[in-house]
Amino acid sequence: MGRSCGVIAAISSLPSPYGIGTIGAAARSFVNFLAQAGQSWWQVLPVGPTSYGDSPYQSPSSFAGNPYLIDLDQLIEEGLLDKEEVTAIGWGSDPERVDYGVLFRERLPLLRRAYRRGWRRDQTEVAAFAQEHASWLDDYALFMALKQHFGMTAWTQWPDEGARLRTSEALTRYRVELADDIRCHTYLQYLFFKQWDALRAHAHGRGVRIIGDMPIYVALDSADAWAGPQWFQLDEDNLPTRVAGVPPDYFNADGQLWGNPLYDYDAMRSDGFGWWVRRMGGIASLYDMVRLDHFRGFESYWSVPAGERTAKHGRWVKGPGMELVGALLGSFPQLSFIAEDLGYVTPEVARLLEDSGLPGMKVLELAFDSREATSYLPHLYDRHCVCYTGTHDNAPIMGWRDEAAPADVQTAIDYLGLNSDEGFNWGVIRGGMASVADLFMAQIQDYLGLGSASRMNTPGYVGGNWQWRLTEGQLTDQLAMRMAKMVRLYGRKEGSSWQR
Repeated sequence: MGRSCGVIAAISSLPSPYGIGTIGAAARSFVNFLAQAGQSWWQVLPVGPTSYGDSPYQSPSSFAGNPYLIDLDQLIEEGLLDKEEVTAIGWGSDPERVDYGVLFRERLPLLRRAYRRGWRRDQTEVAAFAQEHASWLDDYALFMALKQHFGMTAWTQWPDEGARLRTSEALTRYRVELADDIRCHTYLQYLFFKQWDALRAHAHGRGVRIIGDMPIYVALDSADAWAGPQWFQLDEDNLPTRVAGVPPDYFNADGQLWGNPLYDYDAMRSDGFGWWVRRMGGIASLYDMVRLDHFRGFESYWSVPAGERTAKHGRWVKGPGMELVGALLGSFPQLSFIAEDLGYVTPEVARLLEDSGLPGMKVLELAFDSREATSYLPHLYDRHCVCYTGTHDNAPIMGWRDEAAPADVQTAIDYLGLNSDEGFNWGVIRGGMASVADLFMAQIQDYLGLGSASRMNTPGYVGGNWQWRLTEGQLTDQLAMRMAKMVRLYGRKEGSSWQR
């Protein structure tokens, strides 16, 4: 990873007339904008199906793609949908927000029509795709078909114990009974990955590579936990005994109770962490660089008894550390990685980061937070790190300016020499661009100077997250030119020499 820069933008945030950004023309147009702006990287949120709270970090699968992100115009061009079918639907009243309720009611029935029209036509290609992805696709398609059959309830609450506990008799019976739904979910995955592969090829052709996230945990209501209960801390009824979260801090007195099932690392060691290697194999088919979410959780993790209402009564438990991290790095030498080492960093976590050789993260908004240590200040960086203005869990720069303590804002002004002529947001971006960090990343909201209404996620709160969207006309040639000028000024185009 040479000296370079990129932009954070969720695919769901891209403009489109159909309620949510997709991996079709809108994504290709965004890639073109990034190339024009001199950017080398596009960081996206996880692209798996969304479920509870609409969060891409609580997905029913670690491997599947989100059907909501399938481009409908491409399906029209391929004869799988009629234009009138698509435009007849009201996709939401606010073009700046994703209405997930509308998507749930309208998108999947529409995609089912595409399946009915394309299944026979594409059966040879679909069969090859299904064979290539059989290690996860068979279980995922059956899991989703069963969820529909049982009214979309969590698998831990399915009334059929045989389905819940995966007896061979029940699985055989439901594969016959729900064959049509299973084929539908298989076909939608075929469509997603066909479109994704085309998008990634387009990005590479424009000199843009894609950074993705690997959430450290999987959702309890997922095909992963249902199909592989032996890898998690579950009881004899396949219910969690302890769950994930993070302890209380000055941001949240109750901590954060994520509720994900914790891994049984002793069981995972028995086959050399094969589950993790398979999971990373799926991620490697999507991205060029992977941000390892909650990296400190590999060293030790916060374990909360199941049934607790907050994370306060958890405890730290030793994790697999370099044993697991090394298995992932060694299995995928073609991938680059970023360690999300934010939060409570102990000397042991710092040692794991050093042993792994991975770049950690430096967040500028946290650098000026008087409650934080000052290691995020740019003059303390070494090259081997990634500087972020903020992440999807932070307010955009202008939102931070409006919400942070006045003394902290003044520190940023003094440190970075911020002024109204340049613009507060552009001055902070300049501070990151000028740093020695090998990679600099900023949210597209930061370049646009948007406030807290454009925030993607507020940790610890359910509802109102993951909804913000760009609108047509915001990504202008003038903006791209200003971004590209800064890239040239600070030598952040890989392979280029410093130039004005």
